[in-house]
Amino acid sequence: MRLSIPISAFVAAIVGFGGTLAIVIAAAHAVGASQIQTASWVTAICLAMAIESLWLSWRTKMPVITAWSTPGLALMAASTGFSIGEAVAAFIATAILLIATGLFRPLTQLISRIPPSVASGMLGGIVVTFALNAVKTVPVDPWLILPLIAAFFLIRVFHPALSVLSVLVGGGLAAFLTGRVGGLPTPELSTLTLIAPDFTAKAMIGLALPLYLVTMASQNLSGLAVLRAAGYHPEPGPLIGVTGLFSLLSASFGGSTTNLAAISAAICTGPDVHPDPAERWKTGPFYALAYLIFAIFGASLVAIFAVLPQSLIVLVAGLALMASLANALAIALKHEGDRMAATVTFVVTASGLTLFGVGAAFWGLITGLVVLFLDSLKKR
Repeated sequence: MRLSIPISAFVAAIVGFGGTLAIVIAAAHAVGASQIQTASWVTAICLAMAIESLWLSWRTKMPVITAWSTPGLALMAASTGFSIGEAVAAFIATAILLIATGLFRPLTQLISRIPPSVASGMLGGIVVTFALNAVKTVPVDPWLILPLIAAFFLIRVFHPALSVLSVLVGGGLAAFLTGRVGGLPTPELSTLTLIAPDFTAKAMIGLALPLYLVTMASQNLSGLAVLRAAGYHPEPGPLIGVTGLFSLLSASFGGSTTNLAAISAAICTGPDVHPDPAERWKTGPFYALAYLIFAIFGASLVAIFAVLPQSLIVLVAGLALMASLANALAIALKHEGDRMAATVTFVVTASGLTLFGVGAAFWGLITGLVVLFLDSLKKR
């Protein structure tokens, strides 16, 4: 045991939680969740991640770190016309699909065959709205927002992983000290609240299917790639199946989909954690402990976000997704032959189009695949 093991685990947990909690809040707000339901959402998903990371790391003796689906949450936050009941139904359906993917290897192979250009175009179209909204916060409160943007780009030069978290903490303190926040809420312990699912066709097609696709293509496959790059060779099925199982258990309490982490996992799998790869799995239990603490105080954390200026929350969410947007655009436009299909996917997804009650992410994926197919006919 080295001190670097718990330090790496706690840094990964704090960066993952603090840097993207604003996106969870935005997703909950988009589907009309109350503050109590949002607190239950955060608590349930943190508990699921704690148990998953503890069990998978101990069972496989690899640093298997899980996270919530940031692209999936961005998808929900950008959607309109869905209720919290429909969101819970989508979480349940997505979890069942993840369990099936873990049990049947051909499903994993099928998802991996979606062209990266189209999948990245869809992801880029989902998150670009957040980046644009972040810029739009400047005229709302320039004296708060402009220094935070400058701090973000300065800090990321030296420590990219802490840049978003620094903006959140610094912005929160600045808002409090300048009187933009009336007062901090009373600390309270979290509780879980059952939320009845509402299974509708538009929720299954417009939320569940895109959520499953972006979770698999943008999160689980990337998480597996991080582990393999660090010299580990996990069996994908059990890892994906376990995240699907705990996503199913947490869904009725509002917990959104969990999956294999990529950025957080990278912090826990490198040689800085421990020179012996066989010892790095011990980051999993410490990571789980951090998320157990987040789960216990989830209600207080949600309450704090509720009193912060809305412009600050929008800014943090946009900055948190900036790297995802840059990466998605780079992959989408990498191959010249796929650029038109990727661009069409991006544009349709970013448009917010809703047709027959089905959201833009689905139509972006479909139109991108159609254009890619037509381009392949031309090449023949």
